[in-house]
Parts: sequence; structure tokens; C-alpha cells
Amino acid sequence: MTSNPLLDGPEQTPETAATVLRYHLCWKHRDLDGVMALFHPDIQYNDFFLNRVMHFAELREYVRVSMPREADEDIVHSDRIRVDGCTAFIQYQVTLRGGEGLVAFQSSEAITVRDGLIWRVNEYASLVREAKPQSGQGDVRPTMSRLGLSPRQLSSMAQDLEQYFQRQQPYLDPELDLQRVARESGYSRNQISYLLNQVLGQSFYRYVNQARLQHLLNGLEHAPGNAKIDDLAFAAGFNSLSAFYKCFRQHTGLSPKAWVKQNSLRARS
Repeated sequence: MTSNPLLDGPEQTPETAATVLRYHLCWKHRDLDGVMALFHPDIQYNDFFLNRVMHFAELREYVRVSMPREADEDIVHSDRIRVDGCTAFIQYQVTLRGGEGLVAFQSSEAITVRDGLIWRVNEYASLVREAKPQSGQGDVRPTMSRLGLSPRQLSSMAQDLEQYFQRQQPYLDPELDLQRVARESGYSRNQISYLLNQVLGQSFYRYVNQARLQHLLNGLEHAPGNAKIDDLAFAAGFNSLSAFYKCFRQHTGLSPKAWVKQNSLRARS
């Protein structure tokens, strides 16, 4: 019996190629729901530029802020999809608008497919073009150079910021501001602002509210049965219910009530 050269263990190369091609086209057409539908429930997404590991619940917002949306933002794949068994390799350049102009990243991903869904992503990226200076400015040096930040330093800075939020939990203070975060994390306000706006593509308050929401979600399973979601939101640091409900829907795609019901059914099954 002749062996099939397209087989690699239990995974078939054609299935891997088809899944990753759909993934590529969803990014190209800016289809957030399409991308999310291709993620395996047990996905692990490793962003080595930010030294960050994410799972399914965190990925919708991550993909949303990483996906080009404006007319001058773009994603261009620079090589054909290469497949080896259950893993595919893609390369692309993504251009996004930050607070001071366009920023471009060169990225490559190793994507592992399981059961026709994306189960593991290892993403490697480097900054290749920084924000353009405003017209009339004499200093044409990259913004990052003026701030004294290299790509490696930005990666360390993102990790430091994440660890500071995890350990100190400053987001529990509803009055938390950028000045305090900069002072306690050891960076300047301009550096923190640059990291959030230009690299992570989000505002300071969105970053803080995401941390608050993650704190709330992590604690829901241990909350008393009679606990009210609004009270838990205030305890997590939200200072308005409108901000909480907006953040919750952006992050999960559901209302708090629908999310709790869905996860209660999963826990019983």
C-alpha cells in the first residue's frame, strides 16, 4: 500500500492549508467574526514581540485592535502560505495608525491546526516603520528614537506594564490615571502613552478597563451566588456602568447576562 505524502501523523496537509487560507482571507477582508470562528476553543496564541500568551477569551479584543480598519491601514502578505503537516507558516506586513501616525510591523506566524481549527499560533514581529513626523517639523528622526525606545525595549516595557498590573492591581482604583501608572511602573508618561497608542493600538483607559474586566471574569466563578454583576463591576474598579457594559460586550461579544448564562451551561455540561 502506497503511503500518502500529504499526511503527517493524524493531520492532513490539505486541511491545514484550507484552514490557514480561510484565516488569511478573513484578515485580508477585515472579517473579525470570521477570524474568531477559526480559533479552536483551546487555542494558545503566543505574541513574542509583546512576550504575551493569550487564550480564546482574550483574543477578540487583541485581534480587533491588530486588524487594519482605516483606509490608510493595510495588511500585505509577503510570501505564499507554506504548509508542513499540521503547521503552516505565513509572513506579512501590517500598517496601523497610532496616536502620532502610521506604524508598520513585519510579522511571521507559525500556525498549528487541530480538528480543522487554529489551535496554536506563534507570532514573531519587528517594527519596520515608525510614525511619520507632522508636517513642518524639522526633526525627522523616528518618534521611537526621540523617546529612546528600541523594539526590544518596547517588548520589555509591555511585559513590565502587564506584570505591574497583575501584581499591584492598580486598576481596582476607579481614579487611576496615567501619571500614577508611569510613576509606579518606572517609565515616563510619554513612554507609556507611546506603547499603548502606537504599539498596542489602544487608549490608556481602554487598557485599564480591559484589566478590570479580566479581573471580574477571573473572579466570577468564586463570587457568591447572589452577587450582582453591577456590584462586581464597581468592585473591579469601573466607575460607570456604561463603560463596564461597553467594555464587556467589546471583549466577549455578549452582554454580562448572556455571558453568565452561557458559561453556566458549559459548567453543567
